[in-house]
Amino acid sequence: MTNPLNPTCVSCSQDQSFVTLTTNDSYVKGALVLGSSLQQHRTTKQLTVLITPQVSDPMRKVLEKVFDEVKLVDVLDSGDSAHLALMKRPELGVTLTKLHCWELTQYSKCVFMYADTMVLSNIDELFEREELSAAPDPGWPDCFNSGVFVYRPSIETYNQLLQLATEKGSFDGGDQGLLNSFFSNWATTDIYKHLPFIYNLSSISVYSYLPAFKAFGTKAKVVHFLGRVKPWNFSYDSKTKSIKGDMHDPTVVHPEFLSLWWDIFITNILPLLEQHGLAKESATGVKAEEVMEAVSHMSLSASAAPSPASPPALSSEERKERWEQGQADYMGADSFDNIKKKLDSYLQ
Repeated sequence: MTNPLNPTCVSCSQDQSFVTLTTNDSYVKGALVLGSSLQQHRTTKQLTVLITPQVSDPMRKVLEKVFDEVKLVDVLDSGDSAHLALMKRPELGVTLTKLHCWELTQYSKCVFMYADTMVLSNIDELFEREELSAAPDPGWPDCFNSGVFVYRPSIETYNQLLQLATEKGSFDGGDQGLLNSFFSNWATTDIYKHLPFIYNLSSISVYSYLPAFKAFGTKAKVVHFLGRVKPWNFSYDSKTKSIKGDMHDPTVVHPEFLSLWWDIFITNILPLLEQHGLAKESATGVKAEEVMEAVSHMSLSASAAPSPASPPALSSEERKERWEQGQADYMGADSFDNIKKKLDSYLQ
């Protein structure tokens, strides 16, 4: 299969794939840059993206320009075992969505990557590793970080993960806690399943251990934009190649990563958005807020606007993202009374 953005890849491995997930239009931009960076470094593997119904049709069409397979998944509306598990553990909605990657049994092996990662060089050698291979988490190195991991799709594993989620939940409320509980021998059994940190270099770790970054950072293969502010949240002027944003955010310590992300976005992704009427260019250069505004307008026009009396329900990931950005709904779902009720239910 020949990818339109990677026409030289006429012999791509059909039974192995990089996999990512996006649950809204904002994270689509991250997924697009990730996919483009993989192509830019001439991967020979397939590219797959899982999406939920919250991704608009126009953005889905753009994803189809970069990824070989765009697969719709949604545990909230499904009638399968994931839906049954969600009824018992509603807080794990996004986590259970990510578990759908184990259902991609048309592939013999996959590498899952978060949509807020970016490839800095060819990483096809990861497919030589076995399940579950991942890099240590900078916050607790005896756990692996689930931003990048090698796995083998399997319905049996998928069902076992769902069962664990139903019975035990996740110790961190997300997929990383659940996966570390399931693959609990990662820290002690096989050192070859410990990916070098260069395959999942977190921006926050660069901030906390700058000497190590200076010594080894030039060998980095994947950068992971951890933290509340993502690359697409910054303002960028392509004419001056300048970035504006929260200068106190750890990701800005090494703005070359942000500049590279935006360079890929401007060069490879923006033209695709423009083809679908999702972005505009000003005389002074392309800026993040212009793209965000266009995407916002597109999202509003993609579906009927809700009435003021009944605002749309947010997914758990969207609520978490708003909390991290200091935009909690203190007068509604995130009010003190509601939070207290939730805490009381856990304590009981």
